[in-house]
Amino acid sequence: MAQSQGWVKRYCKAFCKGFFVAVPVAVTFLDRVACVARVEGASMQPSLNPGGSQSSDVVLLNHWKARNLHVQRGDIVSLVYL
Repeated sequence: MAQSQGWVKRYCKAFCKGFFVAVPVAVTFLDRVACVARVEGASMQPSLNPGGSQSSDVVLLNHWKARNLHVQRGDIVSLVYL
């Protein structure tokens, strides 16, 4: 019985360490480097979401290019109103 409690305690300790390291890293990555967004509607057709309202595309938004102003003709830019 004591052995099984020791395993659970070690597992919980390792999980908490991993959680408290992974969450800040993930939040920083999604805020500063890139994030995932879903494109819905007809505004970007035919390049994105060619099926119309029945389907949606998932895109990776690169924050570095916009932050460093390395945007070129043909790039898709997403604006967020805060």
